[in-house]
Amino acid sequence: MTAFLKKEWMELVRTGRLLLLLLVFILFGIMNPAIAKLTPWMMEIMAGQLAESGFTLTAVTVDAMTSWSQFYKNIPMALLLFVLLFGGIFTSEYQKGTLIPVVTKGLSRRRIAAAKMVLLLGTWTVLYFLCYGITYGYNAYFWDNGIARYPLLGAVCCWLFGVWVLAWLLLFSTIAESSTQVLLGTGAVVLGVYVPGLFPKPGRILPGKLLDGMNLLSGNSVPGDYYVSIGGACGMAAVCLLLAFLCFDRKKL
Repeated sequence: MTAFLKKEWMELVRTGRLLLLLLVFILFGIMNPAIAKLTPWMMEIMAGQLAESGFTLTAVTVDAMTSWSQFYKNIPMALLLFVLLFGGIFTSEYQKGTLIPVVTKGLSRRRIAAAKMVLLLGTWTVLYFLCYGITYGYNAYFWDNGIARYPLLGAVCCWLFGVWVLAWLLLFSTIAESSTQVLLGTGAVVLGVYVPGLFPKPGRILPGKLLDGMNLLSGNSVPGDYYVSIGGACGMAAVCLLLAFLCFDRKKL
């Protein structure tokens, strides 16, 4: 498993996917406070232009909450890019036939699946909290993070949503024959959860609520409002990962 994990890591680095993801997550981490910091300046420029048309813009006050709002808007886009780049984590191996030699030489299929799972979830965790840490640091420097309530819980909830999505990605990767099928299946599940989540009652219990970190930070929600969604996301992710191992055991390579 260690050797296969090293092989996966080398492939991630040599294909440039790690560098691309690293740059994107760092960029988003910097952009969140940067956009908040530049908002008053941009509004002043727009106010001068709109004044000629008879419109008046009031002064805008920014703080750490403005930056955190950008964070929760941008992180789904980073997750989308992450999913697109890892959509072929299994299917590319099926198409190239690279798993056949290692399996015939005695490497357990479960260790192969475990290595890919560790790489996928580990990379997501490191990159996510890198982006979060950069935003948190800049917010502390420019403003005061004390204005945000439960910032860590909000971050963990958003991270857990990414784990839930990636668990479905792994499951579909062990079943499907192409990365397109994997992405379509994962997208269908996320969409199937997102649409009912727009309504108040199902929205309180579905995993999509985990992305609603701003209500938690602003104090409009309390931690108890997220416990059902956290439990549901953890349970579904665990089932998906278990099924992924079982399906890969029976997959024809």
